Amino acid sequence: MRLDIEPRAEVSKLAQILSPVLAVFVAVGIGGLIVLALGKSPVQALFVYFIDPLSQSWTLQELAIKGTPLVLIASGLVYCFRSNLWNIGAEGQFTVGAIVGCILPLATHGMDAGPWVIVLALIMGAIGGALYALIPAMLKVWFGVSEILTSLMLVYVAQLGLDYLVRGPWRDPKGFNFPQSVVFEPGATLPNLMSDGRLHAGIILALIVVGISWFVLTRTLFGFGIRVSGAAPKAARFAGFNAKRMVVFAFLISGGLAGLAGIVEVTGQIGQLQPSISPGYGFTAITVAFLGRLHPVGLVLGAFIVSLTVIGGESAQIAMKLPLDLTTVFQGVLLMCVLAADCFSTYRVRIVSGGAR
Repeated sequence: MRLDIEPRAEVSKLAQILSPVLAVFVAVGIGGLIVLALGKSPVQALFVYFIDPLSQSWTLQELAIKGTPLVLIASGLVYCFRSNLWNIGAEGQFTVGAIVGCILPLATHGMDAGPWVIVLALIMGAIGGALYALIPAMLKVWFGVSEILTSLMLVYVAQLGLDYLVRGPWRDPKGFNFPQSVVFEPGATLPNLMSDGRLHAGIILALIVVGISWFVLTRTLFGFGIRVSGAAPKAARFAGFNAKRMVVFAFLISGGLAGLAGIVEVTGQIGQLQPSISPGYGFTAITVAFLGRLHPVGLVLGAFIVSLTVIGGESAQIAMKLPLDLTTVFQGVLLMCVLAADCFSTYRVRIVSGGAR
């Protein structure tokens, strides 16, 4: 007797919608068991993680701030994942976008520059991330190299490059030898949306990207080609879609949005370059993409849930003395639950007797 997994004849639309919801509840239950094993109250942890951050104005702003780069990066990853391409290096594209985008704010430091600086910085950041993503794309197109390995390895190259710049040529000479650049001028940063908080205009940019991505993926021929290339590559070739061109375009868009997220994070929240500008947004956005069912609008909800675990994890570390790494563990459990729920909604398990073929 053995277990076989076979595609369902018809996939229920309701099951596809409810599977991420079920995955979240299962992940919360597993997280509660982990908290219980640590000798803490799961009920209290549930309140601190998911309820308390929604009760204060500043935590709501922090949710939006942390969700902004996740939405931007995940919006780009959707193009790759829907094309059956695995861009695992969004973290590196995020970093390179921040580096390239900061060239202009650093060059105009001390000058009375206008808003054109931040506009050009955002454009340069997107271009930097796109060109960096072009490396694994071209290696795949020209030599058939796995984009998983190349995009992932390039993350460390980007991070080491950033570390060198802020400790070397871009280090603030008046920064008491700390590894950081000068603080950007007000004209080179994103404006705040509220006077009593840190919420910046990047959230508006993220929502605009979500709207454009929804339109492109659902209402254009290019979006149709992306979906067909991932679901049925042979049918896509028969329909006249160039597979190599789709690989390049998908990575360019994905890297461009990751690079845009990088410069938005630096000019919106941090205000200068530092050795570490990301707590792992590029990897966390993978969970956001699948939690949102690879749909641009669903990404907003996915980013909200993941950001809630991050803010809640910081609060739980203070209030309950829980390790901050528990948040990373929960995000991993959440991703596994989402993938499992997606698998069982698309496939069914069949028990086959030993003599059956």
